[in-house]
Amino acid sequence: MFTQKQLIETTPNLHKFALRLTRNGADADDLLQSTILRALEKQHLFETDSNLFSWTSKIMFNLFVSSYRRKMKFESQYDPQALLDSQSVEASQETICDLKQVRSTMAKLSPDHREILMLVCVREMRYEDVATMLGIPVGTVRSRLSRARDSLQSLLDNPRKGAHLHAYAAASSMQMAA
Repeated sequence: MFTQKQLIETTPNLHKFALRLTRNGADADDLLQSTILRALEKQHLFETDSNLFSWTSKIMFNLFVSSYRRKMKFESQYDPQALLDSQSVEASQETICDLKQVRSTMAKLSPDHREILMLVCVREMRYEDVATMLGIPVGTVRSRLSRARDSLQSLLDNPRKGAHLHAYAAASSMQMAA
C-alpha cells in the first residue's frame, strides 16, 4: 500500500513519461489523470516492497496502448478518409488527354452552346435556373442543350469538321455584331 503523498511525489516523473508517450500536452494530462485514478482504484494490488513509479508507469503504458488500439479500431472503422487517401490515384494520361480534347473542342462551339453546356453539364444547374439566368424559356434551354451536345459529339467524332465549324461560328458571330 502506498500513501497519497508518495503518489503526488511520483506525479512529475509520470507526467514526463506521459508526454513521451502522447507527444501532446493535453493528451498527456488526460493520461496522467487516468493513471492516477486507476492507481488509486487498484491501490490494494500494490506490493509494499515495489517501486511506485515502476508500478504506475506500467499502468500508464497499458492505458496508453489500450487507448491507442481503441482509437485505431473505431476511428479508422468509421472514417473512410484514410482508406480513400490510400486508394486515390491521379488521373491517367488517357483521361488527361481526353479532357484536353474536350476543352479544346468546347472552344470550337458557338458561345451559346458553350454557355449552355457549362451551366447544365458542368455546373449542374437545373433547366429552370438556367432559363431564369439567361432570360429564355425552358424549352429553349432544352433545345440549345440538345444541339450543343450533338455538336460537341460530332466534333469529337470528326475533329476535321471542327475547323470548318469553328470558322463558321466565328463568321456568324461577326455578322451578328455588324
